[in-house]
Amino acid sequence: MINYFFIFAIFSSVPASETIIEDPSMEKEKLVKFYKNKFPEKNISEYIYGAMMFSNDAKSQFNSIMAFIPFSNEIERGKKIWNKPFKNGKTFSDCFKRGGIGQAANFPKYNSATDTIVTFEMEINNCLSKNGEKTFKYNDVDTMGVVTAYARKLSDGFPTNIEITHAGAVKKFNKGRETFFKRIGQLNLSCASCHITYAGNFFRDERISPAIGQTPNYPVFRGGEFLFTLHMRYQRCMEAMRANPFKAGSSELNNLEYFHSYLSNELPLNASVYRK
Repeated sequence: MINYFFIFAIFSSVPASETIIEDPSMEKEKLVKFYKNKFPEKNISEYIYGAMMFSNDAKSQFNSIMAFIPFSNEIERGKKIWNKPFKNGKTFSDCFKRGGIGQAANFPKYNSATDTIVTFEMEINNCLSKNGEKTFKYNDVDTMGVVTAYARKLSDGFPTNIEITHAGAVKKFNKGRETFFKRIGQLNLSCASCHITYAGNFFRDERISPAIGQTPNYPVFRGGEFLFTLHMRYQRCMEAMRANPFKAGSSELNNLEYFHSYLSNELPLNASVYRK
């Protein structure tokens, strides 16, 4: 019989603020082992479906919806912004290798010169600044939201490739991990409470998805209508815990995204998808 309490203790018995992970790859391996023990019939490649991995009917409905995408107009709006020339004649494609194809899979990145985590959204704003354009707000779905809805699809099928090769990057990974495991709000819950401890369980009438496989899908269109970036999703979760959320684009959420994305390394991006 599998002792889930023992396995979970690996992740949660010591407060995250007192836990320093020196080798992020070992942290990921422990989490993969935990999920494999909890869901032995599931292959890690299925985790990109989120909670739908537990229901063939849900996956079938998802495939039907994605065959005729109800939010294609939003992605098309993002494409127009991506391709619209700046005042100097350049476009977003000029700021990224291969015109942006496959590039989102490599973000977030650690910048040793500034000792910061740079997200794909930050790189888009860096592109705007370098070309003398006004930057986007990180929580504006009509600019940053739709642009990333299109631009991240340029990396569909490319494996998540988050590198942690610098001591400073390890520190940011640990800061993100701390936020992931820290209990907050009036409900005293953490990201790990739902997406590790209770992954696969029902919350009301919905299954809870595992932490692995979540980041490759963002941004998502909930109900096929409302666009959510990853940071917006973090904020909604924090609000659900009855806590004051960090701002989109903040160092706290950037570090959290760095840790969270690393857990999905090697899983392919499948961005801008339908979610309930």
